[in-house]
Amino acid sequence: MPGVRYVVGERASALNDAAQKALQRELRHLAAQGHQGAMPPAVFLAISGGGDNGAFTAGVLNAWTQTGTRPEFKLVTGISTGALIAPFAFLGPKYDATLKEVYTTISPKDVIEYRSFIEGVLSDAMADNSPLIRLTRKSVNAGLLQEVAAEYAKGRMLLVATADLDARRAIIWDMGKIASHGTPEALDLFVKVMIASASIPAGFPPMMIDVEADGRPYQEMHVDGGIVAQVFAYPAALRLQQGAAEQGVARERKLYVLRNARLDPDWAQVERSTMSIAARSVASLIHSQGIGDLYRIYATANRDQVDFNLGYIPASFKAPHKEEFDTAYMRALYDTGHAMMLQGFPWQKTPPGFVLPDAPRGAAQ
Repeated sequence: MPGVRYVVGERASALNDAAQKALQRELRHLAAQGHQGAMPPAVFLAISGGGDNGAFTAGVLNAWTQTGTRPEFKLVTGISTGALIAPFAFLGPKYDATLKEVYTTISPKDVIEYRSFIEGVLSDAMADNSPLIRLTRKSVNAGLLQEVAAEYAKGRMLLVATADLDARRAIIWDMGKIASHGTPEALDLFVKVMIASASIPAGFPPMMIDVEADGRPYQEMHVDGGIVAQVFAYPAALRLQQGAAEQGVARERKLYVLRNARLDPDWAQVERSTMSIAARSVASLIHSQGIGDLYRIYATANRDQVDFNLGYIPASFKAPHKEEFDTAYMRALYDTGHAMMLQGFPWQKTPPGFVLPDAPRGAAQ
């Protein structure tokens, strides 16, 4: 399936061409619908990683549907747990119940099978993710791929990021283009990409993806996209406004970023032990990387005159988290996101800690 993925930082023209072709498909679809006048707003949704914190986004999306204001997203991106949510968010309210069920009823046994310490050290991960693969395949089937392909034909885009561990590079997969192939191989790759993006290195086994280069077959090792970014909207090399202007298109653009994490620093007493220090350090790195990603996205959106909107788990949420995929924790977090949206979601217009410059003295307020 050539042309279904893009290497971040290389051949920016390839992704730019894909965006231009998506716009052309959208224009043809609108013309076929008899649309006249200005282009409708293009609304983007970026869903971050965060493991079982994905319950927050599930709650937000379900409540957004209930408010009657949820838009149809022109672009949906996902990474890690966001990659598991993205196809359902892309297809709209029809799959709200699926998201709610997954993020409020599952338990650890539905996602992972722990290996013994020796088995884990001597294999490729400390746990087996076969339960997660089975859970994903229950909903991600040939019918869902047909729906994704139909939306792709309308000019909408669904992108998921993984990390190619061999090459140490981020890969963005065009899930709509994969779906449009409509073959069993396409379904297999679609699921593999979703699972790979959520496969925490050393925790879950990597996904081995078959590729061909220079006429020879290879296997690439793909893992959690969270090791390269916690969230992404589109690469900075893709100049949205400029590309649209070249085709004579002017439109309003909005971006909603849902960060499945708290952004405030949280205090915790760290035990003076190797594993405790290592775990806290990795968590701190992920926290800092996630905030850095938001600044990058904000800068790119600001350049392209895309209205930036950020949502994240509030500092007031302090439900106990006893284990990964803790059902009670996920239900509480789902309810928090759901309630926030029904009460009028407090979208932030800048990343945390960013202060807009004061308006020049004498300028209109």
